[in-house]
Amino acid sequence: MQTYFADLHIHIGRTNTGRPVKITGSKSLTVANILYDAQHVKGMDMIGVIDSHVPEVLDELEVMVDKGELSELEQGGLSYGELTLILGSEIEVNDESTQGPIHVLCFMPTLQTMRIFSKWLGERITNNTLSTQRLYESGKVLQQKVRELGGLFIPAHIFTPHKSLYGSGVKFSLAEVFDPDLIDAVELGLSSNTEMADSLKELHRYSFLTNSDAHSTQKIGREYQILQLESPTFTELWLALHNNHDRKVIKNFGLDPKLGKYHETACERCGHRSQATEECSQCGSLHFVKGVRNRIDELTDGVINNNRPPYIHQIPLEFIPKLGPKTLQKLRDQFGTEMNIIHRISQRELEGVVSPKMAEMIIKARKGTLSLESGGAGKYGKVSSE
Repeated sequence: MQTYFADLHIHIGRTNTGRPVKITGSKSLTVANILYDAQHVKGMDMIGVIDSHVPEVLDELEVMVDKGELSELEQGGLSYGELTLILGSEIEVNDESTQGPIHVLCFMPTLQTMRIFSKWLGERITNNTLSTQRLYESGKVLQQKVRELGGLFIPAHIFTPHKSLYGSGVKFSLAEVFDPDLIDAVELGLSSNTEMADSLKELHRYSFLTNSDAHSTQKIGREYQILQLESPTFTELWLALHNNHDRKVIKNFGLDPKLGKYHETACERCGHRSQATEECSQCGSLHFVKGVRNRIDELTDGVINNNRPPYIHQIPLEFIPKLGPKTLQKLRDQFGTEMNIIHRISQRELEGVVSPKMAEMIIKARKGTLSLESGGAGKYGKVSSE
């Protein structure tokens, strides 16, 4: 068995002809740039690109296969050197059973099955050329189609206040909208962690994923996990998510929930943190966004599943105060990928490139021991420079 770094939620900003895919995504977030940066800059071993259903994107990938830049793996996925690309699609479910929109991730093993899925989606969404479109079909029918094609069905960023399973989609239970037996894993999102999510008993049966939801190449690997697999393929990923044959998630790496945009309940206008959701004492606004922590408090069963891989509160390099682009590039030039810098390089080696104080900050970020200020109402938390 080997271990692999995996980030399974990366968007595409533009096709190679410049057509938008994820409207809010960076224009430089193309398939080619994603593959290069994920492998050579970030140090990922497996990525999920979740706008792969777009017909022009599928055309790009097939051209890359024809040119030998990508190769289809026998057990699913596409090989790009030492990096494996898993084909995915993010979809918005909002049928008569939901309280509000829910984002889900659907992964397919091959280009052929993604083509079939793309055609099926095209008959049920308004615009098949864009990311995260609303599906005019029930969530359970979507689950059945994914299972029929041998895919994976994963609710995305499940506690985010907007467009998620518990944030807006259901009152109390995922069974209100989905078939629990057709869920393969759940994605936690930036404002929660394993301890928080595991207080919901109905989630105990599922593997937890920590992914970046990257809208730019810089955000790839913001959150990720280490998978134990025999090889980096779709089939092995399926086994790991179901904890079969010694394949499994062995560690989750994510932001401390305080750094997430929606951890605390906060005023949408001025950002004031408050447990009250009536008039804001700072600006008088009546618009509060309920934080993830408060929402989980409403849902908790108080029964913890202790049989979980560790969740490491790790701060991405770009969050570290005074670690600017030039300094980060110096570190990459010296040590290679960000996974090397974050996981493998000693403090003494770091001090050969950056100041002792900065080296100490990087080590503290690695250990999750930096001081933090909580985020809320769509604004990220902050890392103290002290």
